[in-house]
Amino acid sequence: MNKELITALKELEREKGIDLDVLIEGLKVALVYAYKKNYKANFNARVDFDLNSGEIKVLKILEEGEAEKEGVSEVDVTPENFGRVAAQTAKQVITQKIKEAEREVMYNEYKERVGELVIGIIQQHDARWTLVDLGKVEALLPSNEQVPGERYRHGERIKCYISEVKKTTKGPQVIVSRTHSGLIKKLFELEVPEIYEGIVTIKSIAREAGHRTKIAVSSSERNVDPVGACVGPKGSRVRMVVDELAGEKVDIVQYSDDVVVYIKNSLSPAKVIKVLTDEDTKFALVVVPNEQLSLAIGRDGQNARLAAKLTYWKIDIKSESQYEEELNAARNERKNIR
Repeated sequence: MNKELITALKELEREKGIDLDVLIEGLKVALVYAYKKNYKANFNARVDFDLNSGEIKVLKILEEGEAEKEGVSEVDVTPENFGRVAAQTAKQVITQKIKEAEREVMYNEYKERVGELVIGIIQQHDARWTLVDLGKVEALLPSNEQVPGERYRHGERIKCYISEVKKTTKGPQVIVSRTHSGLIKKLFELEVPEIYEGIVTIKSIAREAGHRTKIAVSSSERNVDPVGACVGPKGSRVRMVVDELAGEKVDIVQYSDDVVVYIKNSLSPAKVIKVLTDEDTKFALVVVPNEQLSLAIGRDGQNARLAAKLTYWKIDIKSESQYEEELNAARNERKNIR
């Protein structure tokens, strides 16, 4: 039996990639535990495993005084019928090690896939989380990664973004998201060949999931319009993304190294008269036509907020009349000082 066990362990090492030393050490620990449990032993012991002969010995570790008396540090206490116990224990250890190895392989596989777009099938949904079947594993879509207002129905296919993978005793816990800005990037990569090929680059994304997203794009080729490429013929490409996002509004703007131009673009669809910037504080004062103020700011300040996130600049928006009033007030104050 023991020679067959060694053969099985070596095959396991070859097929599953589990180190033979790890298997042997795991088996030794388990055999000591099995010996103490089955034979009611309450002394220190260890198991000796001969890889050449396959012989398994249980050795009692003598205490200092006893060892001096006996003249040895260990004695063989292997029971006659220990082979049966060893076989049963080995089977359990091998099963456990196979599961551990499979979990490790699965963890490493999905750890490398963080940042990928995956398609799964909704299995279970409640107020706290949704389970998504990815084939090999069930991913967790927590409530904080769910888009407000979206409904997740059992059996429906869903696209998600792998945001995190955790190692647990039961295997990898894959966390997916529907709110992550990375989902936007991956959806556009699917729909826009120029992005996938590297001609068009998404420079920045600002998102308030379920409501509105802004993306800034640039092109490495002069004859390719990055905004047009993302919008697609008759809006077909961006429509596919919007449909996947259940109607979430998506603004696509041209990126520019010129911060004034970039901030103007980021506030689209509002028109901008002028942008005054302070490079040190990354602050921009934006002046818009009177009738464009509410559009520039957006509902509950959303357009301005997303523009600030997109550009990484603090943005304050004034109407033309507000700006003129403040400018005149400042001039009058300076006159009074003089």
